[in-house]
Amino acid sequence: MNNSDLTIKEIEIKLQYYCSYQDRCHKEVHEKLRTFNIINAEANQIISNLISENFLNETRFSKSYVRGKFNIKHWGKIRIVNELKKRNISAFIIMQGLKEIDELEYQNKFEEIFNKKLSSLVGLSLIIKKRKILSYLLYRGWESSLIYQKIYEI
Repeated sequence: MNNSDLTIKEIEIKLQYYCSYQDRCHKEVHEKLRTFNIINAEANQIISNLISENFLNETRFSKSYVRGKFNIKHWGKIRIVNELKKRNISAFIIMQGLKEIDELEYQNKFEEIFNKKLSSLVGLSLIIKKRKILSYLLYRGWESSLIYQKIYEI
């Protein structure tokens, strides 16, 4: 059976599973719905049902996304915010998600990543070490003010 043979209810059940397996944002669900080749009105009805039945909740998505990217990938706030914006998450919901990061934990994680990267750069000149640390941390979304402040200490 291919995607075009499914009823609207069957598609909705598949999307309930899709959303319960992992928190999703509206954009991801819209993209998934496109694979089923259904009209916009039906797609909007399915999304509305997913929201009302709490399968789809962007605040919950934002919070779990922030926790995951910070704790597992060790991303800084800038990268996390940019990735959430790419997913069309509103500024208010992004701010709700960022509350999941404890400031002290954020500072400690930054120190840990900085020191780990610094210790991995043996045998290089100080200028090259600083440049590599800067690009490494900027790419991961850490604030340049934090990075420069720490770089001046070495």
